[in-house]
Amino acid sequence: MSIPQPLPKLEPKAGVHEDEKSAQPAVPIKTETAHEHDLDWVEILRIAFVALAAAAVWFRIWEPFPHVSVIGIAATLIGGYPIFKEAIENIVERKMTMELSMTIALLAALAIGEFFTALVITAFVLAAEVLEGLTVGRGRRAIQDLLDFLPRTVWVRRNNNEVVEIPAENLRLGDSVIVKPGGRIPVDGVVLSGRSFVEQAAITGEAMPVEKSTGSTVYAGTINQSGALEVSADKLGRDTTFGRIIEAVERAEKSRAPIQKTADRLAGYLVYFALGAAVLTFIVTHNVRSTISVVIVAGACGIAAGTPLAILGAIGRAARQGAIVKGGLYLEALAEVDTVLLDKTGTLTFGTPQIRDVFSTDGFGEREILAAAAIAECKSEHPLAKAILARASALPVAVAEPDHFAYTPGKGITADYRGEEIVIGSRTWLAERGLKIILPGNGHGNSGVSEIYVARGGRVLGTIHVADVLRPEAKSAVAAMREMGLKTVLLSGDTQEVTTLIGRDLGVDQAVGGLLPDQKAEWVKDLRGKNRKVAMVGDGINDAPALVEANVGVAMGSGTDVARESADVILIGSDLAKFVEALRIARRCRGVIMQNFTGTLVVDSIGVGMAACGLLNPLLAAFIHVTSELAFILNSTRLLPRSSETGS
Repeated sequence: MSIPQPLPKLEPKAGVHEDEKSAQPAVPIKTETAHEHDLDWVEILRIAFVALAAAAVWFRIWEPFPHVSVIGIAATLIGGYPIFKEAIENIVERKMTMELSMTIALLAALAIGEFFTALVITAFVLAAEVLEGLTVGRGRRAIQDLLDFLPRTVWVRRNNNEVVEIPAENLRLGDSVIVKPGGRIPVDGVVLSGRSFVEQAAITGEAMPVEKSTGSTVYAGTINQSGALEVSADKLGRDTTFGRIIEAVERAEKSRAPIQKTADRLAGYLVYFALGAAVLTFIVTHNVRSTISVVIVAGACGIAAGTPLAILGAIGRAARQGAIVKGGLYLEALAEVDTVLLDKTGTLTFGTPQIRDVFSTDGFGEREILAAAAIAECKSEHPLAKAILARASALPVAVAEPDHFAYTPGKGITADYRGEEIVIGSRTWLAERGLKIILPGNGHGNSGVSEIYVARGGRVLGTIHVADVLRPEAKSAVAAMREMGLKTVLLSGDTQEVTTLIGRDLGVDQAVGGLLPDQKAEWVKDLRGKNRKVAMVGDGINDAPALVEANVGVAMGSGTDVARESADVILIGSDLAKFVEALRIARRCRGVIMQNFTGTLVVDSIGVGMAACGLLNPLLAAFIHVTSELAFILNSTRLLPRSSETGS
């Protein structure tokens, strides 16, 4: 049976250099095969022609020659032309396929005068081809339906600050795009102005709309729900998240997984088996009808077509759930993973310090402590300063610039504001300044929590605890992986003590700290040398060697370009739960394919045995062949994403 052709490439226009991109319009995401598998009326007419011919033969409407049906021979040859044509092409390519065995069966049926049987078999096979095309087309359309999320026209701010409506394909990098309430965002970019809630489940999997304001990142295809937004066009067409999803499907069809190659080989072996069984049947029984039935009943098309359909469906479903799998090869490898290595910073944590706790003395409130700290830190470039200023802005707390500012590396900051001295920094730094500290130490030791003491006007106001915070889904994702029987290992460049504490909090099986990038890669090599199937999840340049070394490299979508290029799976939205879902989908895909393998072997073995014993006539053999084939193809369609499925 025919296998779907790959989607067209999403290539840049010829002659466009890197420095000319900003002057070029977007390369639109489009496909020329959107209706490739719609109902083919030519094939429907062909089936109707064969069916009418079969009726004419059954009622013997016109038989000018005794024992020979001109209508039967002509209609079989004309109606079966697609089957014969594909069989000849396969012979030229030295491939053994079901079309060849079916051609032999049809010609043999005509040779022994089974004209009606030949026509009915032809009609069955043609009908199966049409149904298979529609089924496979559903898989293709499940991906192509995403394209409907992109608007055809967009509003942009152009010359003289004028807002004009233009076709989406005329968008250029750097354009300011106006997205009205209820409209779909056409680009990946950053909000320049406006505030709104955006429904982005189709991209990030977040069930609830996310509030967006100046500086927020937005994705093409998401829905602006409330206020108007002005968005910078940072990524267009093929470079957007949508473009990457479509390209992932294209790569999936080009990258033939080992299990798909096995399916093709098995299909060929089953043809040899059917022809060999037919020869043996004829030698033993000398019954031509039984021999033809043996050839007809054996069918491996359910495997040949069902396997790529299952892979296509699984990759499409994973993409809908927020995990872009770069090919069928990696999908199969994902299904076999038994060990998951997890980077810490940026993968399990946000990778940026955040305020965990604020403790006060003498009844001072959090606002007073943060206001003093923000005044002192407002001119600092230290990462901890950013965490303090972010928390102050969120409360909100008004931040003023100090009259004088001095930073002592490794200790802290002193600042003067309206005649008062503000001191923030370590416990030792405040003690050196003669400030009395009645708060106990945090007791975290070397746990990765930074303790910042804050004093103003000679009085210690309190202390701020800053640390890299675990992603909210990290703990549940690790628990889910362990429930799936996977070994989880935390690998980090942080100290062993910090790594151990975080690993204990997450519930991983093992936590290893103090690792350099090449040491992480060595860990992967060592595990693979012990026949472990390893997935490495990371986000940074330092993770790239390990990502390449693993059976499956998984990059967080917010990670570096190097990490994303080195990885086989990219998580949109950097949600580790999406990786867990991708694992489940990959395992389910493998299960469906193995069901098809086993079912085909069982049906063919029983069918060939019954046909050889004379219990199946050619018509019944054809019916079993076609129905079993469609059953296995429909089994694969269970993996196709539903139209309402837009993420978890």
